[in-house]
Amino acid sequence: MHYDPMIAKLITYGESRNQAIERMRNALNEFHIRGVSHNISFLAALIEHDRFRAARLSTNLIAEEYPNGFRTCDVVHDEPTLWISVAATIHRRYMDRAAGISGQMAGYERVVHDDWVVVQGDARHAVHVRPMEGGHDVVYEGKTYRVQSDWQFGQPLFRGTVNGSPVTMQVERQGVKYRLYHWGAHLEVMVLTARAAELLACMPAKKPPDTSKYLLSPMPGLLTQLFVKPGDEVKSGQQMAVVEAMKMENTLYAERDGKVQKALCAVGENLAVDQQILEFD
Repeated sequence: MHYDPMIAKLITYGESRNQAIERMRNALNEFHIRGVSHNISFLAALIEHDRFRAARLSTNLIAEEYPNGFRTCDVVHDEPTLWISVAATIHRRYMDRAAGISGQMAGYERVVHDDWVVVQGDARHAVHVRPMEGGHDVVYEGKTYRVQSDWQFGQPLFRGTVNGSPVTMQVERQGVKYRLYHWGAHLEVMVLTARAAELLACMPAKKPPDTSKYLLSPMPGLLTQLFVKPGDEVKSGQQMAVVEAMKMENTLYAERDGKVQKALCAVGENLAVDQQILEFD
């Protein structure tokens, strides 16, 4: 863990560079890794980058194209109909199973309707989901997407076809939400009735925690140097610490003027992503 934390190496080939890239893109969807951090989303986004596609590569590519670091939420899925139709299909299957529970009171049996709303962030996608042999027909924005799969509840990989094209997507259910991983995008969605989606839109948004008073580790690694101590005045752009990761030293700088209040980590400590290193006044 203190050296090269490689889990696996993926190699693809094809008759052309683009074919090899497409095969790699699809293969990354099937890497189901949990329990440890990984960079699959970053790799999937990187192979979609214009410079990678054109083979205009250099050792500075990441620093030049991602100067502020990479965030999974910045990956935009270029075919939203795929995850919308898969999410709608999975939810319909869950609802149909729930409706088949035994012991329901006569006259009050659970009825599953065909109209749903797929919610992702502030976006609302109205769909109509009809069961058919081997899958479901999902009607979205006037178009029908036939989703066929032998996926079973609890399986982490959804393998099937959408309108005949093969699709592999990672799926996790957590409470009322579904987490989908596909082509580097990490999507958290809910599938609700139209009324529930309407009420959800009235809920106040929860503000993210304020981390402006902390120096955070941008990656897992070893804290090798601290250039300041509690009580020191610091200026924007000043060197604060060095984190060693992947055999490279990464210098962290102050983003604003301030005063160091606490050192929350010590030199030699192994850090996790977003772990707090320093606290400012």
